[in-house]
Amino acid sequence: MTVLGDTLPWLLVGLTAAGALLLLRAPLRRLGGFCLRTLLGLLALAAFHPLGGLLGCALGINLANAAVLALLGAPGFGLLLLLNWALAV
Repeated sequence: MTVLGDTLPWLLVGLTAAGALLLLRAPLRRLGGFCLRTLLGLLALAAFHPLGGLLGCALGINLANAAVLALLGAPGFGLLLLLNWALAV
């Protein structure tokens, strides 16, 4: 194959990938922000875990609880505490 025949497919793949990244820039930024807030939610749950055990309202440190905190923030923390209290058997 010629040089142009070898590089043309890679050039097309590169241009397509760059175009896709330009089109998906805002959704990817929002997804990255959500992942960062989820990580912060996990850290908040881990920080609350020792204190929650003493207070009798231990929340699980898992991805679902962290996603609730990422979506709702402080009201989500209250919601998790309320659900823990209401569903405690």
